[in-house]
Amino acid sequence: MVRQQVTPEQHSVRLLKVGEQVRHVLSEILMRQQVHDATLSAHSVSVTEVRMTPDLRIATVYVKPLLGEDEEVVLKALRTHTAFFQREVAQRLKLKFAAKIRFLPDETFDEASRIDALLNDPRVKRDLEEN
Repeated sequence: MVRQQVTPEQHSVRLLKVGEQVRHVLSEILMRQQVHDATLSAHSVSVTEVRMTPDLRIATVYVKPLLGEDEEVVLKALRTHTAFFQREVAQRLKLKFAAKIRFLPDETFDEASRIDALLNDPRVKRDLEEN
């Protein structure tokens, strides 16, 4: 049997598509509160991004609780139910392998706030002004 050649561009598009599908499944599970956990029921959690490894065996999931409150508590609750999430994702997407899910906090909002604060600094504004 001849194996099809996959270009790097096609490979990365597949990773993005699968990552987005995993994000949608996890978001739906959390939105419908299908996880029986008091912490997760009490918080609105956004799944901001999912990055898949090239072999599709590990999914790194970036999450952010609404307003960033109790981030560590929410992450601990998500990590406690990782097996449930992995099983649900595998069943709903019918993937060959169940991807191992790793939950990490999404720090892009914090980084954006830091950059915004830097750009609003009077010293930086002075340097950016046109003469």
